[in-house]
Amino acid sequence: MAAWSHRGEVEPPEGGGSTSLRAVKLRVLRRPEPPPHDSDPVAEELVEASRARQASPLSLREHRTHTTLALLFLAVAFPLAVYAPTHRHPSLLVTLLLVGSFAVACRIDFEVGAGVAVPTELILVPMLYTLPAGQVPLAVAAATVLAQVPDYVRGRTSPRRLAVTIGNASYSLGPALVFVALSEPAPVPGMWWALAAALAVQFAADAAISSAREWFALRVHPAVLLRPLLWAFGVDLLLAPIGLAAALAATVTEWALFLPLPLLGLLRVFSREHGGRLDNALELSAAYRGTALLLGDLVEADDAYTGTHSRQVVALVSAVCERMGLDARSTQLAEFTALLHDVGKIRIPASIIQKPAALTGEERAIMNTHTIEGERMLRPVGGLLAEVGALVRSTHERWDGGGYPDGLAGEAIPLVSRIVCCCDALDAMRSDRPYRPALTAEHARAELEAGRGGQFDPAVVDTLLDVI
Repeated sequence: MAAWSHRGEVEPPEGGGSTSLRAVKLRVLRRPEPPPHDSDPVAEELVEASRARQASPLSLREHRTHTTLALLFLAVAFPLAVYAPTHRHPSLLVTLLLVGSFAVACRIDFEVGAGVAVPTELILVPMLYTLPAGQVPLAVAAATVLAQVPDYVRGRTSPRRLAVTIGNASYSLGPALVFVALSEPAPVPGMWWALAAALAVQFAADAAISSAREWFALRVHPAVLLRPLLWAFGVDLLLAPIGLAAALAATVTEWALFLPLPLLGLLRVFSREHGGRLDNALELSAAYRGTALLLGDLVEADDAYTGTHSRQVVALVSAVCERMGLDARSTQLAEFTALLHDVGKIRIPASIIQKPAALTGEERAIMNTHTIEGERMLRPVGGLLAEVGALVRSTHERWDGGGYPDGLAGEAIPLVSRIVCCCDALDAMRSDRPYRPALTAEHARAELEAGRGGQFDPAVVDTLLDVI
C-alpha cells in the first residue's frame, strides 16, 4: 500500500487466564495515556509496541507469513513484468530516478498505530503513467528495498525483515493490473476514471492483504487495523491528484515527473516534527505511569490491604468498562482512578485506617477526607493524573446524593467515579477486615442489589452483577 507500511510489530491482544494482582497493575499502566490534547490510547499503545519490536527478530510464524507473502508477490510480479504488453519505453535514467524518488518517499513516515503512513502515492501515480505498467510492482519492490539499505547497514533493522519489505510492495499489484487491463491509459483529463479505478482496487486489495497478513502473523483482528488503514488511504487520496498533475505535466516535458520532490522535502520536515511530538507524548506517558506506580506502591507500603484492594478494584473496573462499551480513553481513566482511588489514605492516621472496630463520628469525618486528599495529591502532577484526581474525589458520591464530599447525585457524578464506587464497594464487602469477616458471594450480591438506585448507579450495578 502506498501510504501504509507494515512493520510486523502489532502486539497481539493478551489472552485470557488468571493474572496476579501485580500483573494486573502493570498491565493497566503499560497502556500509554494520551497527552493533553485529544488522542487515541490504543493507537499510542500500538506505536509503543511497534517501536519496541522494530529491532527484534521476527518470530517463526511472522517469518513464515511474510516470506510466503513475498514469494507470492514475486511469483505474480515477475511474469507480469515479462509478459504484460506495453507501448512505453522510458529512458533508463528516468526509470532510475523514479525508483530513487520512490525510495526517498519511503524514508518519510508518519507513525500511525502499528505501521507508518508514507507519501509514496506522489511517485506511484507518475510511475503508473510512465513506466510499463507490468513493471511497476517490481520497481516499487526495488525502491522499498533500496529505502531500507541505510537501516540494514546501521543495524537498525534485521536482515530477516527483507521479506517484510518485499511483501509491502504487494499493494502495487492491483493498480498495475488495472493499467495493464486498460492498455496503459494516458494522463488526459477525460481518463481520470482510470486512476480512480486503480485506487479503488489498490485500497480493496491492500485492506484484504494487510488483514490476512496480520491475522496469520500475529493473530491481530482486522478491526484493529481499520482506523490506521483508513487514515493511510485518506493520505493516498489526497496525494494521488498531485501525482496525476505531475504525470499530466510530463506530457510536455518528462522532467515534470519530479515536481513532487519539493513537496516530499516539506513532508519530511513535517514528519520529523510529528515524530518529535510523538516521542514527547510517549515520554510523558512513561512519566505518568511511573508516577502512578510509585503512588500505588506507596499505598501498598502504608497499608497492605489498601494496596491489594486497589489492584483488585482495577480488575473489576476493567471488566465493567469493557462490558459497558466505554471507549479507550474513558477505560484508561477508570483504571487509573481505580488504582489510585485510595491514595489519599496515606494522609489518614494509621490508627484510624487500621482500627479493629467501628469508627466514631469524628474518626469517620477524618476518614471521609481521603478523597479530597487524593485529589490534592494528584492535582499538582498535572495532565492525566490531575484529571484522575478529580475523578478520585467523586468515588464516594452516592447516586441518591447522600455521599461525600460534594453531595453530587445521579448523572452529575462522573461515570468513571460511579463505576469505581460500585466495584470498590463489592471488593470491600468480599474482603476480611479487622472489624468484620468478608461477606459471602450471595450476601455481597444482595447488598449490591439493595444499593441499586440508592448508593449505586443502577446500570453499573446491573453490569457488575453480570460480570461477576
